[in-house]
Amino acid sequence: MSKADAASGTSHMMTSLMVAAWYSCNIAMILMNKFMLTSAGFHHPVFLTLCHMSTCAALGGLLSLAKITTLAPIKTSGQMWKVFLLSCIFCTTVVLGNASLRFITVSFGQAIGAATVLFTAILSFIFQGARESHLTYAALIPIVAGVVITSGGEPEFHLLGFLLCLASTAGSAAKSVVQSIVMTDPSEKLDPLSLLLYMSSICVLLLIPATLLLEPNAALQAHTYITNHPRFGYWLLANSLLAYGVNLTNFLVTKYTSALTLQVLGNAKGVVAAMVSVFVFANRVTVQGIVGYSITILGVFWYSESKRRSLLGDKGSPVKAADVELQEESFSDVLDKLLPDPSVQTEVSAPKESRYEKAKGVIKAVQVEHA
Repeated sequence: MSKADAASGTSHMMTSLMVAAWYSCNIAMILMNKFMLTSAGFHHPVFLTLCHMSTCAALGGLLSLAKITTLAPIKTSGQMWKVFLLSCIFCTTVVLGNASLRFITVSFGQAIGAATVLFTAILSFIFQGARESHLTYAALIPIVAGVVITSGGEPEFHLLGFLLCLASTAGSAAKSVVQSIVMTDPSEKLDPLSLLLYMSSICVLLLIPATLLLEPNAALQAHTYITNHPRFGYWLLANSLLAYGVNLTNFLVTKYTSALTLQVLGNAKGVVAAMVSVFVFANRVTVQGIVGYSITILGVFWYSESKRRSLLGDKGSPVKAADVELQEESFSDVLDKLLPDPSVQTEVSAPKESRYEKAKGVIKAVQVEHA
């Protein structure tokens, strides 16, 4: 075996390990959130989110102090206000997502969350005037239809939980759109881990008064739970560590692959999370719900593929070269990254650092995958 083959095999193995770690952290955190907010009887989503953000801020700060990661500085007050705005949207989105788990199943939440692209398309048109092709807009029809069908077939449908999850999904899309608007200056761009540290720190400052106002007994109940059931403390700690693990592995997957690969894998992750949750919590599912979720997922993949083709075909579109380069990947390219072809002799792929730099031009922040 040549050195090129060995290097290529190592790269594919590392990519697969990063994807597996990302899936594991993400799905485990979603399931633990659901367990703690329902089965364990700890009905305090704001306080739980505070624990998540505190851990992200603490670990991010420690890694920066230990020189393991480099913290990019915020240079201007304007940049600080932009980060603050994103933090407010991000914080609200995560709290709403966690709160929805008190009332709806994980599988139903994943089905609603798949409609993020719908809100992204709508908000991009309203605030940026961004127009897509007719075929791309047509892909939104099965996404909406799928969510409607899934909702109608959900045996444990809860209106408040549905609305909270829908608001969280819209908030996730809003964060992406607002970020693309306010973080346009190249000199103000922050790497994902630095942005995560700043945003999680601001979220802590926002969540402390929110917890005192909305859940004044949360800290006392957490202390009582830990005193009476020490295992609960380990669950809370593990859950909080997973919150940082989700963001760290998200960053690493982007570094080893690309923006589009992350999007495709993210859609597949929702399906896996839904299937695992049904097995773990034994919640009821119906044929109508399965069909509706399948239609939504197909619509999401159709939307992504149609948008990719539209970007490549629109010669007059002011798309950056880096954007087009990453958009040129197809689903088969994603599989090629994970499943090496031993029959093909290729040169050593681009260094990891250059691949990271290429992805960094498109991904301007960590996409945090809370349910």
